[in-house]
Amino acid sequence: MGAVTAFDPVAEHERTRVALEAAIGRLVELVGAIGDLEVPSGVPVWSVGDVGAHLAAVYLAYGSAIPGERSGAGAEGIDWDAVLAGPEGTFGERIAAVNALSIGLVAGPERKRLGPILAERGAAFLRDSAGLAPDTPVPAPWYGPGRTVPLAAATGLMLSETLVHGLDMARGARRPWPLAAEEASLVIGQAMVTMMPLALDAEKAQGVRIAFDLALKGGPRLAVVVEDGAATVTRDPAPRPYDCRITAAPTAFLLVSFGRMPLWKAIARGRMRAGGRRPWLAPRLSELITAP
Repeated sequence: MGAVTAFDPVAEHERTRVALEAAIGRLVELVGAIGDLEVPSGVPVWSVGDVGAHLAAVYLAYGSAIPGERSGAGAEGIDWDAVLAGPEGTFGERIAAVNALSIGLVAGPERKRLGPILAERGAAFLRDSAGLAPDTPVPAPWYGPGRTVPLAAATGLMLSETLVHGLDMARGARRPWPLAAEEASLVIGQAMVTMMPLALDAEKAQGVRIAFDLALKGGPRLAVVVEDGAATVTRDPAPRPYDCRITAAPTAFLLVSFGRMPLWKAIARGRMRAGGRRPWLAPRLSELITAP
């Protein structure tokens, strides 16, 4: 596939902001077109309205974490350790706790305003983060005590939540929800570099040493190295030996990573393939690093 040139973090972050604004607009249109928010969604147990309420909570959480003056409604008074699994909770436990909490934050008659709430909170995040550097630390205590993520990752995560959960809502409502390769590439490049090490199953990774070369068609390219219970992810890495090379279409990789497409289907459609010295190790990536 050839070498991938170094990316411009400021320009890519700006493209992610543009993509997020467009995705939020599509999401609000989708919600407005759904007559019954209580129909089942693409997420087991959750209704379409539950998924929308979860997204509204995500928008609020990240919007409230933006440093400086905020124009949107904040959640800065939340004691996250009390709300979630406590300071000793694992990454997965904390995410499961906040997910369970989130669907009740927009409930009852307020769900009739789900579209406007999503629009308001999404716009507040974009407005309050405008002009900040991509590496600005954003508090993310729901990932762990004292945890921060770069603004670029927070923006990419907002985009991933919007795209993936928009798909969940559209599937439940039987409406189209196209995912562009460029959108998926932005999520992978902006968010996954930060989130993949956090989402590593440290217990399963004990004693494991595997280096993956992850090449997304059109970029980015990532080196994902799992070694003795920890993972590092490097974008546009220098040449090095790898155990397994995974080549994938960005949208397919995004959907497989979030459990919205079976791995076998992506392979059967020619959208993912494995190579390198030990190609049979490819499925281990999704076993070791899982979406909560």
